[in-house]
Amino acid sequence: MEHAFTPLECLLPAGNLKFCLLILNQPFNKGHFHCLWSRAALRACADGGANRLYHITEGSQESFLPDYISGDFDSIQPEVKEYYKVKGCELIETMDQDLTDFTKCLQILQKKIEKKGLQIDVIVTLGGLGGRFDQTMASVETLFHATNITPSPVIVIQECSLIYLLQPGKHKLHVDTGLEGSWCGLIPIGTPCENVTTTGLKWNLTNQVLKFGTLVSTSNTYDNSGTVTIETDKPLLWTMAIKT
Repeated sequence: MEHAFTPLECLLPAGNLKFCLLILNQPFNKGHFHCLWSRAALRACADGGANRLYHITEGSQESFLPDYISGDFDSIQPEVKEYYKVKGCELIETMDQDLTDFTKCLQILQKKIEKKGLQIDVIVTLGGLGGRFDQTMASVETLFHATNITPSPVIVIQECSLIYLLQPGKHKLHVDTGLEGSWCGLIPIGTPCENVTTTGLKWNLTNQVLKFGTLVSTSNTYDNSGTVTIETDKPLLWTMAIKT
């Protein structure tokens, strides 16, 4: 079965896409934030992500209250935590140090989706791809956990970049929203991909191995067909530019 997906559909100003928003503790685009917040079915912050929400909505915080904030609360500023507590936001302390705040927040989000009976097309995460490299890799690792947490696709967006983990099989990505930047890439993280075939790229792959030390498809671009197909035998990270 071919999985069809439009990675940047969530950033279009209108549409019927049903999604949830999860905010991490990294800077993000204010335009992306407002576009996503206004249409999200559920809104969550992972620990210090609440600091980002608080400061980006300065002067109008009361209009931007998350459904919940979760984490071990080692990053959230005391005054920010107190503000959202007073405003009645749900604060959920998660002390498990084997999982990141992002992963734990995603677990809670899926439980709330199920409890409310929501039909969700995608979970959109803001932040997670900037600053410390170990935290960027932790965001990627959460996408691997996500396959066992939620049936919904999970994407991570920060400034001009998006990542999305492709599962083994056939994928059709629609890249014709007008929001796509020029570059894209396919990165074999976790395990080599022994057999990858693509169409719709300037530099396509045909039954090729993607493996660190052998070949990684970075700085690729599109052939202007508006559609990219990817067939992979192992999980494969798709990354793409967002126009800013």
